[in-house]
Amino acid sequence: RDVGLDVAGKTKKLQIQLVKSPLGRNPNQRKTVKALGLRKMRQVVELDASPSVLGMVKTVSHLVEVKEIN
Repeated sequence: RDVGLDVAGKTKKLQIQLVKSPLGRNPNQRKTVKALGLRKMRQVVELDASPSVLGMVKTVSHLVEVKEIN
């Protein structure tokens, strides 16, 4: 599949920002936020748009904001 690839075949990057606290959430969601590399509110990380990262973002979509960058 071509998930995470742009037209030129390069991997897309995602900019992920933690906008809501994972405190009081399901332990699986807290671990997912930590696995994405997010520790503090408003912290931003840039990750490749791999299927595993996209799945993690879907799990905590209500806690993060995601932007696609080039």
